[in-house]
Amino acid sequence: METRDVIIIGSGPAGYTAGIYTARAGLKPLLFEGSIDAGGALMTTTEVENYPGYDDGVMGPDLMLKMRAQAAKFGTEIITDDIVAADLAPDPKKITDSEGNEYFAKAVILAMGAGYRKLGLPDEERLTGRGVSWCATCDGFFFRDKDVAVVGGGDSALEEAMFLTRFANKVTIVHRRDTLRAEAIEVERAKAEPKIAFAWNSVVSAINGDNAVASLTLRDTATGAVSELPVSGVFVAIGAEPRSGLVKGQVDLDESGYVKVAHPSTATNLPGVFACGDLVNYQYRQAVVAAGDGAKAALDVQGYLHLVGTRTTSEISGD
Repeated sequence: METRDVIIIGSGPAGYTAGIYTARAGLKPLLFEGSIDAGGALMTTTEVENYPGYDDGVMGPDLMLKMRAQAAKFGTEIITDDIVAADLAPDPKKITDSEGNEYFAKAVILAMGAGYRKLGLPDEERLTGRGVSWCATCDGFFFRDKDVAVVGGGDSALEEAMFLTRFANKVTIVHRRDTLRAEAIEVERAKAEPKIAFAWNSVVSAINGDNAVASLTLRDTATGAVSELPVSGVFVAIGAEPRSGLVKGQVDLDESGYVKVAHPSTATNLPGVFACGDLVNYQYRQAVVAAGDGAKAALDVQGYLHLVGTRTTSEISGD
């Protein structure tokens, strides 16, 4: 099998940007974008107003498709499949896809991102697709003229709630505190929206319903009082968990499962393995930050390959 200069596992702003930069460096990257999660979390995001260069905003899926096309334009080979195994210690590193095909590379960039965090309630899985959702843009249409709830207090929760007002009769934001942690502009919009109500100091202790969601049991975090909120749907927006299971036991992780890197670089504890985006950065969770991380990882790969004796196209041409 051919040994590639670099393989990128994951997509989204970090993975696609890493593809753009490594392709422009003449490294002919191979990028596995995932079979289901191709494009990352922004594929389920509505309008993005704070990405530089889009003064009128841009829809999340549109932004990802543009990044993907740009990466492909410069020579990134993109495969819509999942990586199920990775042996990252040897040189070259061995990557295995869902069909059992094996690929080899001198360097690997990890950009698997993070997945939706769940409430961990007994009926959450049972009622998934029957009123329990993690994606308003995917499922909001099905709740036209119904009452729904959004669990969370960050930017994602408020964005979900605002989107749902297009369809739902009423949207109740359930938050464990009495103040929101979202951006001020998002908070102002939510509080000004007549369809949005708030269940402050509340956590969901149960999701109720036989064949579909019928209500939520809420517990007051201050008094312990229990109440029932009748809703037909609940959208969970309480953060994310890193998709680091593929590399657990090989790459150093922190206590929450995020990949550790040698800041300010993107280097992991394994030579030739770099990590970027939401797989690493749990503090900011912004598309522009993930894209910057992808660029850093690509530049770090170029430096690494130069050290181990691989010259890039630009170096060969003398640019």
